[in-house]
Amino acid sequence: MPKRIDASSSALQDSDTSQFVSIALFSGIGLLISLVIVLCRMHGIF
Repeated sequence: MPKRIDASSSALQDSDTSQFVSIALFSGIGLLISLVIVLCRMHGIF
């Protein structure tokens, strides 16, 4: 029985980690795009 609990807990932890990684990547890409737009506006490109 304890092995089954550990496996489900480990699977839940992997799911949380992958969800966190996808959110972090999405946020990072959005911040990078925002930074590029701000820099381009400062230089008069946009």
